[in-house]
Order: sequence, then structure tokens, then C-alpha cells
Amino acid sequence: MASELKPISVAQGDTRSDAISKEDIVLESDAAPRSQPVSCADADAPCELACSEATFECAAASDKGRAIDSTQEGAMVIPAQRPCIIVTHASVGSGHRSAAIAAAEALERLIAAGDERVPADTEVQVLDILDYGRIKFDGDKTASAFTGPTRPVYDITWRFTLTGRLLWGGGTSWARIMFKKFTEYVEERSPLAIVCTHITAANAAVGARMLTGQAFPIVCVPTDYEIEGWWPHKECDLFCVATEGMAETLRPRRVPERKMLITGIPVRGAAGVEYDRDAVRERLGLPQDKTVVLVMAGAHLPQPYVRFRATMDQTLPYLKGLSDMHFVFLPGRDEEYALHLRRSKDDMAIENMTVMGYVDDMPALMAVSDLAICKSGGLTVTECLCARLPMVLLGRSYGQEKVNTTLLTSLGASMHATTPRELLGTLRHLHTYPSSIKAMLVNGEALRRPNAAHDVASATFDLVSRDCSSRRHFAEFYWGGKPAHTR
Repeated sequence: MASELKPISVAQGDTRSDAISKEDIVLESDAAPRSQPVSCADADAPCELACSEATFECAAASDKGRAIDSTQEGAMVIPAQRPCIIVTHASVGSGHRSAAIAAAEALERLIAAGDERVPADTEVQVLDILDYGRIKFDGDKTASAFTGPTRPVYDITWRFTLTGRLLWGGGTSWARIMFKKFTEYVEERSPLAIVCTHITAANAAVGARMLTGQAFPIVCVPTDYEIEGWWPHKECDLFCVATEGMAETLRPRRVPERKMLITGIPVRGAAGVEYDRDAVRERLGLPQDKTVVLVMAGAHLPQPYVRFRATMDQTLPYLKGLSDMHFVFLPGRDEEYALHLRRSKDDMAIENMTVMGYVDDMPALMAVSDLAICKSGGLTVTECLCARLPMVLLGRSYGQEKVNTTLLTSLGASMHATTPRELLGTLRHLHTYPSSIKAMLVNGEALRRPNAAHDVASATFDLVSRDCSSRRHFAEFYWGGKPAHTR
């Protein structure tokens, strides 16, 4: 009986350019890169990978499907895998993951619609880059860096690290030091493209592309309203940004215009659906004649909401005095906090308050609400903007959230409160003058981009056929122009 042979890969020629700007400071430590292996995408028996439609996470082993070359005795067995696009995030906070899922869903919709820019059997995978690290990080605990005692340090680091004239270009350093497993996975799958919603994911993708010698495009999608310094500016093939102000940040960093696209931040369920306000409110048990206020007090990870919840707890006794408002608390999947809220409601006899568990149809709930009290996270405020839901941003903000708060309040698209007294004063003002809510709604239109996920997905497909290979180097720093914005 013939023994099973090992898979064979065929090497392509190296087409990378060695051109580099004289302004660049490049630390060379790697030998010549390997050439890209060719996968057996034309096999007669494509791999039937079992993937979760909800999370786009691949659940099948890489060799589940096999193509057999039967032209000779003792047939050669070659693993066959479907072409794929990887959307990768980091589970630090909830926003990066939400944006990644929104982008993945948009990619899936385009594939299902028969978009000819990618193969019809292309699969989309959403990966948490922290799962591939040499050291395992708890994203929820890591989030305490910008919600706990060290948040002022984080604020300074976020605003001033590599955001002046000395800038970060990219390199293999992140992949070599921390993300060898991700590089190995990229080498195995040879993705058509990688979409990144976090700097760690972007740098790992850049390193993986250099180390494997592949030529797939890397699309970077910042999930806030400003761009920090650790994005791999030289190696990213497209920045999908939320505003013209973010593009102005990239220009002094010498990012070419062709590598920038103003798309907005991708969120789920943002476009194309209209809701019957009265019917949805009746189904959810909400009053028809009151201003419905969503208190967004939870998400996929609870740590960022610790201080937010403490402030709301101090405000609870005064809510029943705002009789024309009805407050809907959303604790996410935190059942313990939901139980605490229900007990507080009963103990204080707060009639104009509802506590909901995890909400499956969040777009519908947001569409029939009038105001949100929320944190200033990039995804949270973007979801509110797309749902035409005015906001009161609650809590001291640091780093990227400080930039988000400044932008929204400067445009008049939101109000801001940092303490329980300030929040109560703001709510009393809006209770007395509801026209202020309408004013925020109008002003928010300047930032509203409900088709962002589709635009990011379409722009990614545009790059799939291009050779985006890059010269290998360990770390690249370079000198930029005068920053457009003062931090």
C-alpha cells in the first residue's frame, strides 16, 4: 500500500522592490525573504470548512478537505483550503471586536451577492490577535490600563508616543517577538487580504507578510476619531478613516492620498433598515409618550464600565424626578449587575426605569430611543450616530476617548458630564428643553456614515488583485512633517 506523501508547494518569483526613502531609518536584521507558496485553490474537491456564521471563526482543521491527484498510482494527497480574508482585532475593550465583526459581515454580504473581485468560495475569518501571542493577555484586564489608576499615564502615552515628527513605519519586530503563531497561520492560509481594527493586529499582519514573503493587502481601520502613533504607516496599503480630520493627521505622516479613504467606522446594522417606532416600543414594553433614554452600561467586556456604573448608581435616586423620561438600563451580559439594578429599582420605587438583559436586536432598540447615556468609545458613539441617537457622554475620558469626546462636543453632537451632579444637571436641562436633543441630532449628521462597513469591504476587494509585497526589515522609523493637530 502506497504511503501518503507530504504536500508540495510551488514557489513564485520574488517581485518585491528594494526602493526606500532616504528619510527612513531602517534596522535590518533579517535575511532575504522567502517567496510565496502557491495553494491548491483550483482543486476539484474544495475544502468544506465548518465556520460559524455568527462569529466567522473557522472551526475546521486545515486538512479536512483534500484534493487527490489520481494520475498516478499511490495518489498524492494535497490539502485543499478555500481562499480566505482575515479580519483581525484585539480584545482590549469591545469596540475593536465589534468593528471587526461588522466588516466581516459586510465582506460576507458582498461574497454572497456574487462579487467577482474575489473567488465565490472565499471565506471570512474573524481572529483575536491576542490568541496568537507568545504571552496570553486577558483583554478585559488589559483594558484597566485606560480605566483604572494608570489611565492618566495611558493618556499621555496614547497622545504623544510617535505622534510628532518621529514616526513608526512598521517591520517584523512585533511578529518576531510576540506573534510567531499568527505568522505560521498566515503562511498556512495565504489570505487574499487582512483587515485590522487594532494596532497590534496591524503590526502582526505586517510582520507576517514580510516573513512569509506574501503579497496580500493590509487594510487598517482605526476605531476612534483620531489615529495613534503605532499604526504601521509605511506598510499599510489602505487606511479607512472616519473623518477628514483623521486624513489630515495622516498627510504629515507621509501617507499617500491613494492609501487613505474616508469611510467612517464600521458598525453592525447601521444602514438600510427602517423600524416602526410604535410597534417596537410596544413589543419592548416601553412607553409611547416619554423620552426614552438608553443607559448603555455594559458590553462584551465589563472592565471599562466600572466607573461609569458607579456614577450611575449615585444618580439612580433622582431619576424618578424626571417624569417625562423613561430610562432603559443595558448591562450587557453581566447578570450580576443586572440583578443589582433590578433590586435598586424595586428598593427605590423607580417607576420610569427598565432593566433589560442582553439585547439581540440592539439596532431596533436604538432606533426607537431618543437619547443615550454612554461612554465615549469609538464604536459606541458611532453606533449612536448611525442610529440618529443623541448622546450624553459620561465620565472622564483619556486617550482615544478624550479625542472622541472633544470632537463630538465641539460639533454639538453630544453633551458631556463627568460627575453624578453634572449628569443630573444635564438631564434636567434636557428634560425641560427637549429641543436641545433635536439640536444634537442635527449636528450629528456631520459625522454619520452608516455605510462604513460596506465601504471598507468594497475597498478591501479592490486591493485583492494587487501585488502589495514589501521589503523585509525588523523596525522602521522615519521623519514626518509638522503634525496637523496639536495634542
